[in-house]
Amino acid sequence: MKNFRSIPALITSVVLAALFVTACHRPAPQPKADDNVDYYTCTMHPSVRSHDPHGKCPICSMDLVPVMKKTANPQPTTDASAATTNDDTPSEFTISPARLQQIGVTYATLEKRPFWHTIRGVGSVAFDEQHHWSYVTRVEGYIQQLSVFSRGELVEKGAPLLTIYSPDLLTTQNELIGLLNARDQSDKSALESTRQLVESAEQRLRLWNISDEQIAKLEKTRKPQETLTLYSPFKGVVQDINVEQGRKVMPGDRLVDIADLSSVWVWADFYQDELPMLKKGLPVGITTSSYDGEKFDGQISIIDPFMNDAMRTGRVRVDVKNPDFKLRPNMYVDAEVTMDMGESVAVPVNAVLPTGKHDIVFVSKGEGHLEPRFIEIGRKYGDYYEVQSGLAAGESVVTSANFLIDAEARVQGALKSW
Repeated sequence: MKNFRSIPALITSVVLAALFVTACHRPAPQPKADDNVDYYTCTMHPSVRSHDPHGKCPICSMDLVPVMKKTANPQPTTDASAATTNDDTPSEFTISPARLQQIGVTYATLEKRPFWHTIRGVGSVAFDEQHHWSYVTRVEGYIQQLSVFSRGELVEKGAPLLTIYSPDLLTTQNELIGLLNARDQSDKSALESTRQLVESAEQRLRLWNISDEQIAKLEKTRKPQETLTLYSPFKGVVQDINVEQGRKVMPGDRLVDIADLSSVWVWADFYQDELPMLKKGLPVGITTSSYDGEKFDGQISIIDPFMNDAMRTGRVRVDVKNPDFKLRPNMYVDAEVTMDMGESVAVPVNAVLPTGKHDIVFVSKGEGHLEPRFIEIGRKYGDYYEVQSGLAAGESVVTSANFLIDAEARVQGALKSW
C-alpha cells in the first residue's frame, strides 16, 4: 500500500521537471525589426540576405547593412515620351552616415580648372642649314696656305680660311685690267661695248668666289693678285676640312665647311597620336643631361609630314637659340611641349569608376543620399579628367571607397547595369 501511495507524488515531480526544462529552452524574444527595412545584406556579398538586424555575413563576417523598402510609387503620366524609361538609368539610394564614415568615404567639390597638357619627345641637335656654308673649288689651282687646320676651330666673320694660287685667276685679272685701261682711253662710241666686256670679266671673277670688295680693290690698284683668299661669311665653327697645303684642287672639290652654331635645329620625335596637337610656332623646352637643370627655349618651325614606319613617330623641327654653343650637333636632347587646353569642369581621377561601357561617379546629395551618374570625360590632365557632360561645378562626388559604394548601389537596385 505504501508504494501505491508514492506514485502520485512521483508523477507530480516528473511533470514539474518537464515544465522547468521547457521554460529554460524557450527562445529569447527577437528585437523588433524596422518596418522600413526590407532585409539585411553584406556589401561585399549581395547574395546574402537576412532579417536579423544584428546578423553577420557567413562568408566574410562583416556586419550586415539594411536594404530599405521602396515606398515611392511613380505617378502615371500621359506624356508618351516620359512613359518610356531606360532600365539602365541609375537612381538615388541611401547609406547611413555612420556607415559612410565607417568605410572611409571622402568627397570632393567640383570646380572649373585651367588645363595644361604636356607631351614629351626625344631628339638630336643638328646645325642650322640656313647658317652653314660649304666652300667648293670653282677654279683650278693649288692650296698655297691654310689659315684653319682642324675641325672645331672657332672663326670670326671675315677671317681668312685658305689661299688658292690659280694661273687662270691671274689671267682673268690681267684681262680685266686691260679692259679697264681700254675703257679709260676709248671714245664715247666704243665706251658702251667696252663697259659690257668689263662687266663680263667682273662676273667671271664673282663666280670664282672673289668678292665685290676684292674686285673694287683690283680696279683701284690695277695690280692683279696671284692668289685667291677665301673668307668666313659669318662667325662660326669649322665643321670639316678636306684639303691640305700644297694640294692641287679642281673645280667641284670640297674645301672647308663652316657652321654657325649660334642657332641650331633640334629634330624631335613625337608619337602619331600627339602630332595633331602640335602646331607651328608652339614654344618647346629643350633639356639635356649635359647641362642638368638648364633649359633652352625653342619654337616649332616645321612638322615633317612623313612618318617613321618602324617607330610610328613623326619628326618636328625646333629652332633653338644657342649663343654659347652649348648645344652641339648630334647631341641627344629631350623636348617638352606644354599647351594651354582651356578651362573646364574637372573631376578627380579616383572619383571615376570606369566600367568599359560607362564612366560612373557617385554624387553626394547630403545626409547619406547618393546618386550614381553616367558621365562623359575627355582627356586626363595629371590627377583630373576633363568633364564633357554629366557634372556641373559645385557638385560633390565620392573620391574613395567607390567599389563599396557601387556594391551598395547594386544591392539597393539603384545601379542596375554597368
